[in-house]
Amino acid sequence: MRRQPACRVFMEACGGSHYWARQLQALGHTVALISPQFVTPFRKGHKTDANDALAIVEAGLRPDMRFVPLKSVEQQDIQSLHRIRERYIHQRTQLINQVHGLLQEYGVISGRGQKALKQRVWLALEDADNELSMLMRDLIAEQMAELDRLNERIQSLDKRVEQMSRAVMPCRQLLAIEGVGPVVATQLYSALGNGNAFKKGRQASAYLGLTPTQHSSGGIAKIKGIGRTGQVSLKAALIRGAHSAINTVGDKQDAKSRWLRALVARVGKNKAAVALANKTVRTAWAVLHRGQAYRQEFHESSALMAS
Repeated sequence: MRRQPACRVFMEACGGSHYWARQLQALGHTVALISPQFVTPFRKGHKTDANDALAIVEAGLRPDMRFVPLKSVEQQDIQSLHRIRERYIHQRTQLINQVHGLLQEYGVISGRGQKALKQRVWLALEDADNELSMLMRDLIAEQMAELDRLNERIQSLDKRVEQMSRAVMPCRQLLAIEGVGPVVATQLYSALGNGNAFKKGRQASAYLGLTPTQHSSGGIAKIKGIGRTGQVSLKAALIRGAHSAINTVGDKQDAKSRWLRALVARVGKNKAAVALANKTVRTAWAVLHRGQAYRQEFHESSALMAS
């Protein structure tokens, strides 16, 4: 590719594709990444390298094709940080559930939550009259030590996320949006970049899976809830942040707060949180795309249209 004149290169988004896309961009080429689900319909015959290449080109030349945003090294770092953090959180949840289940077989029942489990475990280990054998006591003590180590690792990564959110300018700008904390800000920047891959905020929201799914046939349109597409962890964080913003609205009289109260009264907190998360992504796209600080301007007419 070094000897080739500058051209447009289509690639299927897969493991290592962002690295090779950056390398090709450095050589002066224009690179577009295509999600595999959009390539498959264009493949004819058996799955071979030649048929895959033809399908990728055919998909890339479609005027309405949606491409995957190319990640910079900085965005890749943030994504890797969150992937490791999510794995630790998942392992912690698995460990807690396993300890709950194991202790239940010995008649030791604890309440929900990590704090309740720890208190119950130490009481059970000190109780000489229960059915816990010496082997089981040792095993449970080892699991609790592992739980402490996982908590330390998660806390360490939380500090890194906090530092990253303050050090990277786009993340710092996103922090000004209601319901956006360090975790959401860094994940949004990692997913959307400078926002240039999307023509408008709704496309960014759809990319993250926060727009309603639609099933229409015979002229009858059916609008359903959000689907399972997009980044699950980011969607969950956005909705948690939206719930937090809703809970702090109180009796504020600005346009956005009035809109939120009216929305909650009409559809309930959960649906209102999803709607606010959708709006948060659109606002974040505007901040990233324009490179400007967030301005807390909210017009009631646009709010009512968005609801």
